[in-house]
Amino acid sequence: MDRDSSDQSITQSRHGLSKRKIAKQLGVSRNTVSKYLNMPETEITEILSDTDRTKKLDEYRDYIIQLLQTYPDLSAVKVLRKLKAKVETLSVSDRSVRRYIQALKQEISFKQARYYEPVIDMVPGEQCQVDGGELRGVMINGVETTVYLMVFVLSYSRLMHVSLSNKPINTEMLIKQHDVAFRYFGGMPEECVYDQTKLVVISETFRELNLNQLFSQYATAAGFRIHACEGYDPESKGKVEAGVKYAKNNGLYGESFASWHELEQYFSDWLDNTANQRVHGSTGKKPREYYDQSEQAHMQPYLTPSCIASYSASTVATRKADKTGLIAWQSNKYSVPMAYQSARVGVKTETGQLIISDLETGNKIAEHLISIEKGQVIKNTDHYRDKAQRIKDLEAELLHILGDTEQTQALCALLKTTSPKIYKDQLLGAKQIVSAYCKQYGAIEAEHLSRLINTPRLTATGLRERLLAFQQNPEKNNDSQSQQVTQDQVNQGIVH
Repeated sequence: MDRDSSDQSITQSRHGLSKRKIAKQLGVSRNTVSKYLNMPETEITEILSDTDRTKKLDEYRDYIIQLLQTYPDLSAVKVLRKLKAKVETLSVSDRSVRRYIQALKQEISFKQARYYEPVIDMVPGEQCQVDGGELRGVMINGVETTVYLMVFVLSYSRLMHVSLSNKPINTEMLIKQHDVAFRYFGGMPEECVYDQTKLVVISETFRELNLNQLFSQYATAAGFRIHACEGYDPESKGKVEAGVKYAKNNGLYGESFASWHELEQYFSDWLDNTANQRVHGSTGKKPREYYDQSEQAHMQPYLTPSCIASYSASTVATRKADKTGLIAWQSNKYSVPMAYQSARVGVKTETGQLIISDLETGNKIAEHLISIEKGQVIKNTDHYRDKAQRIKDLEAELLHILGDTEQTQALCALLKTTSPKIYKDQLLGAKQIVSAYCKQYGAIEAEHLSRLINTPRLTATGLRERLLAFQQNPEKNNDSQSQQVTQDQVNQGIVH
């Protein structure tokens, strides 16, 4: 908002125009209009006279917002240092940056974990947008073939790389495609932007992301941030959306090839001599030249992580599990978890083990020792066991031994709270310990149960130790009895 516009808005407000109309006329938010209308004219004049703030920093507004969304407590001095690391020619004072950030914080909430408008095209080396697509009916050796693409576009220079595949892309393939793209660029950006593909994001709850573990490990090892767009928000990665269309329509559509190798060679030439040599409609510059001149020096160095080699060491095959949850592999059958019955899974071998994975996420779901015999059925009993029902059964058995009372229910709840991930095993151990104790000494006294459930945490081992302590209480047992109790408990399995 310049000085004339500000004066005009104040005058219009005095003549009865609403804040909405003023905001629409000036192209600013109503919050901005309210802020300026509530300020003294002298303060408005002082702010508008700061040309460094209004002209220089506005160009980097989105980048500053992205920094503050990621690191809400970042100081103005640190923001300026990061800016100057990207743009050496920037000349602006700490005071201007501090005032600019203060104004931003009045307009935008920085309490969210991430910001969902990752348009960081004014800062070199900051961002790469990544998206996939497919084109059906490409003629290869006279056969209509579906070609799968993964497109990488650097937001600043618009330098592009495209990876091709003749089968649907899985997580391991996506990781290798990143490796090829970063080596093609000769460096790596600070962050990569994706839509919510399960190759990168398994699920989202209230914008809390559960990342694909395999891909997250690669990103961490390589050293770049993962930024997932909000669902149904194509504007957040509009550059790569356009890049996918361009690669399909300008690069592939209407072409035919004698072999897949010929297709790869053609597309490599198209990428180097057409896509990255054209004058880009937004920047007005050729992506390769613009990258070499202005962006490459700001890219992070990239070294292929060691995990890439392990992905390449073995090839993933596919198998379909039958209705009993078995897959065929080298004349034997191996089980998969119940959830994958009648579904397709990925299969590979590693050092004598058969590794079975989810085709969509690449995550391991089962592992078996490969049998050297033929005609064998190798099962993991956990694959056929309903763990939730097993927990209910164990709880019922413990309630039967101790009595279905509030104290017994509280005991189960305490075991679960203490060890939620191994609750089933803790229940099994508690049942065995209590059963042996009651068989030897009779029912556990209500007073003892009360003392057990009033402890802050309890494990099966802790339960065993406390029961032992109850029996060794000198007020109830003499030394000889205590020694006999201890030996009896060893024999019955209450203590080791």
